[in-house]
Amino acid sequence: MKVPLKIRPSEVEEITEKTDPVEVVEDLAALKGRDILSLEIAEGESPFIVASDTIVFIDNKILGKPKDRDHARETLLSLSGREHHVYTAVYMAIKLPGKEVVEKSFVGKSHVTFCDISPEILDLYLEGDEALDKAGAYGIQGQGLLFVEKMSGSYSNVVGFPLSDFIEEMKSFLSEVGLDGDNWREIFNSQRTKV
Repeated sequence: MKVPLKIRPSEVEEITEKTDPVEVVEDLAALKGRDILSLEIAEGESPFIVASDTIVFIDNKILGKPKDRDHARETLLSLSGREHHVYTAVYMAIKLPGKEVVEKSFVGKSHVTFCDISPEILDLYLEGDEALDKAGAYGIQGQGLLFVEKMSGSYSNVVGFPLSDFIEEMKSFLSEVGLDGDNWREIFNSQRTKV
């Protein structure tokens, strides 16, 4: 997007009491975003915060990041030859000088169908570390693409950030808080707002 930004990982513990997958992912994205927002405000900043969270959902179960390789293997075998859903929530918040914090979030949903995963491909995939840091134990943007037979919905949503949806939602959000959403790049390239 070619705008200046600062990446600041949240250290907050990702715990929610929600059970619906849309509510879970939305709650976790907001939890992380609010954590960073409070840190930035405490440091005297007036930030625009963007946080996200992604989950995989199948058989009424949420699949997050696996604990280890054995858990990754179990997760991938549960997805083998089947369709699952990928939800990514994006949380946005802005604190303009002299104003209250304004928040907005949205959730993208994509459908992914895996082929039957052969033992040799599964073993090859699990030799690397890609599975350990991804919801559902795979990254579609990496070697996890080996498993994907087809998908519908946003590819970038499955990667973990629905970029085209984000741009439209962000423009709308900026307009709602009184900024010129159509000129979002100018807003972020000026010194008035820090992303």
